[in-house]
Parts: sequence; C-alpha cells; structure tokens
Amino acid sequence: MSAVLTLFCLPYAGASAMSYARWRRNVPAWLDIRPVELPGRGARAGEPLATDLVDLAAQLARELRGETYRPYALFGHSMGSLLAFELACALRAHNLPAPRALLVSGGSAPAHRDYLRFRQPLNDAQLLAELTSLQGTPPEALQDPELMRLALPVLRADFLLCGRYRYQPMAPLQCPVHVLAGTEDRASEAQLLAWREHAGAGFSLELFAGGHFFIQEQERAVLDHLVACLETTLASPAMPLPGLAGVRPDSHFLCKGAT
Repeated sequence: MSAVLTLFCLPYAGASAMSYARWRRNVPAWLDIRPVELPGRGARAGEPLATDLVDLAAQLARELRGETYRPYALFGHSMGSLLAFELACALRAHNLPAPRALLVSGGSAPAHRDYLRFRQPLNDAQLLAELTSLQGTPPEALQDPELMRLALPVLRADFLLCGRYRYQPMAPLQCPVHVLAGTEDRASEAQLLAWREHAGAGFSLELFAGGHFFIQEQERAVLDHLVACLETTLASPAMPLPGLAGVRPDSHFLCKGAT
C-alpha cells in the first residue's frame, strides 16, 4: 500500500538526514519517514552552514511548501525539536496547511532552554567533551581524527545555532504536540511539560529509559510510540488510517510523566 502520511524528521546537532535512515524500514507502510537534510551536511555539504535557526526554519518552509498539501507531521530530536517547532511556526506564517502533529524529542520547550553555554563557539576539546557526555557517538568515532575533523565544524555551528536562538512568544500551534524524553536526560519535567503551551489540539509526554540519545537505545519503543501517537492523533474521517475507523480526530491523552 502507498503511504498516506509523511513524517518529516529534523536532525540533532551535528547530524545529517542519515541519522533517520534506519527508521524508514521499521514503520508501517502507511507512514513515510522523510529525513530532512540541512545545509552544510550530507547531500547538501556544498552549501554554507546555517547561522540563524529562525531563518533556517523559514528556508525549510519554502523548500517543503509544495509537500504540505498532503497529510504530514514533524519530528525533531534535540536541536531538531527546536527546528521542528520553528518550522511549524514558519509554515503557519506562510498560511500553509498545518502539520497533523508536532513530535519533539530530547529537548526542553523553547522558552525554557538553557542557551547560555552554547552562545560562544566551543573549541575542539570542549566539543569532544560534550559528545562524550551525551553518549550518542561511538568511542571509535570520537577517536578517529579524520572523522572528527569533518564532524566538529558542523557540530560547532549547530551549537551556535541553538545558543543564539531566542524564543519569541506566539499563539499555540493548530495541532497536537507529543513530547518524548529520556529519564536520565538533562531536561526537567517542568521544562518538558512547558511544551504544552504550544499545543493547540492535544498534548502528551512519554518518558523512555536512557539518556539524551534514548532514541538510539530504545529505537523500537520510540518508533512504536511515534506510530501510536500518529494513529491516535491523526486518524479522522477525512484521513482514515489502516485499522482506525471510528477514532475521533480530537483524541487527547497524557502519557506517563504528565499531569
């Protein structure tokens, strides 16, 4: 069967679209996983790295605008959660169809983040220390000088992208917001629940065992949860998903960790 919903996936700092490549083979046929490549990496390595997150979101909105007239949702992890949020806002500013859901992972709500430590460029030693503490990069990769020579400039630029971002208050989005987080990650429950301020039609928070990169440690559980969120939140008489006839389009639920 052909896919009826597209999930655009925004990468975390230092990553390319390849970080979501495995997901495409491990979701139901009705869901099309579409990793979004950012300038300066992967297939867009020849383009300059972004220096302003809001401008980058506006650029992505222009690039994706033709694909918003089919049912879609947005997902982002860490830096990607912030970018997915700003992309949803940029699409709204262009009067384009809203996503059926915003799914954000591994990051506090925009107005509740600590940006200070990334406001100035980090040197190589500081970047390597940060990568080590996040436990998302294999030790052999951290010890590969050539690989790090290529990866660290992208990571440095992405950290600056986050550090120089400033949230501007705005109306809630016209879609549900689903939050995923690791039990051992840095964000507090209050910082995660603050995402509810941006939810216009439902909210959930789900906690997974693990640290910042729980999406790697708990990949199967994460994918199952994403699919369940999209099924529950997105099924409607206008867009029935397989096996979900009769599910109300305004389904609202709070998962563990939410109040």
